[in-house]
Amino acid sequence: MHSAPAAAAALRPAAASPARPVALWLLLCAAMVFAMAVIGAVTRLTESGLSIVEWAPIKGALPPLSDQAWQDALAAYKATPEYLYKNTGMSLEAFKQIFFWEWLHRLWGRLIGLVFAAGLAWFWWRGGLDRGLRLRLLGLLVLGGLQGALGWFMVMSGLVDRPSVSHYRLAAHLGLAVLLYALILWTAYRLLLPRLGGFAQAGSLRRHTSFAIGCVAVTMCWGAFVAGLDAGQVYNTFPLMDGRFLPPESFSIIPAWLNVFDNTALVQFTHRWLAIGTALVVLALAVRCSRTPVVGWGHAVGLMVLVQVGLGISTLLAQVPVWLGAMHQAGALVLLALLLALRFVTRPVSESRLR
Repeated sequence: MHSAPAAAAALRPAAASPARPVALWLLLCAAMVFAMAVIGAVTRLTESGLSIVEWAPIKGALPPLSDQAWQDALAAYKATPEYLYKNTGMSLEAFKQIFFWEWLHRLWGRLIGLVFAAGLAWFWWRGGLDRGLRLRLLGLLVLGGLQGALGWFMVMSGLVDRPSVSHYRLAAHLGLAVLLYALILWTAYRLLLPRLGGFAQAGSLRRHTSFAIGCVAVTMCWGAFVAGLDAGQVYNTFPLMDGRFLPPESFSIIPAWLNVFDNTALVQFTHRWLAIGTALVVLALAVRCSRTPVVGWGHAVGLMVLVQVGLGISTLLAQVPVWLGAMHQAGALVLLALLLALRFVTRPVSESRLR
């Protein structure tokens, strides 16, 4: 006859090596963050982000379910600067279209939190997570919560005095999402990918890859400035900007240093040439990976950066259609994922798994 402790132990699932299942769960979470960023791009490009004027974590999971609820939601939107200055007279049907994207964006964020928290609880209960991994995953969960709060902080900037969100807060919101995406991927890579860093050029390639990742991050930040200022809607020519290398109004703001952040012409100029510089850095990295054990990863990042430059130029020339703008955002995230993988596989085998 079994004792009570023995019976309880028999009901508990047997601990198993969790590396692959945990990695696959993390890749699912990263894919959901990826989708969240693309949905966010669509939300921004359709100017839908200010359609919901309150943050209701529980009640807000459902859209309005009655005609009166829709009328109330539209009435709340009519009090915002965006409606007063840009969308005066908007019909209920048009409002429902922009409401959908912001609602989907918020709902998807909730789903990411649920999937991550449920997975963490499950693998923790299984007893297969070491202490370092548990702490890392808890930190990611907290970071996800902060991302939701930062998203609402961003929305608040467009509900009082201006008909759009602050491009600084938009960049911060995107930046934290990208950081979360990168950290989730890196944690998955630790559990899934082999390390091939035992060759002579590995250390140099690792440093080069780190620099490329930094270039991608900075370029994405200026991409957020472009989106927040609608700077992609002006100077839709390439490589020159309406026949000029640098538009004449590029330094019209006083003090001059603010132009690189607030002047639509200079912000677009900065983003486009940061992108070209980043592409050259990544292409040089791809060439250097030839005849090394990581040649496949090198080819992948080289091809992807060419695709991304093509998407960026096409988006600009087409005056930022929603589908192309969303693909351009997605391309940046794919490139970042590949660069992180290359950065990981060039690490020495002897390095601690927790680093």
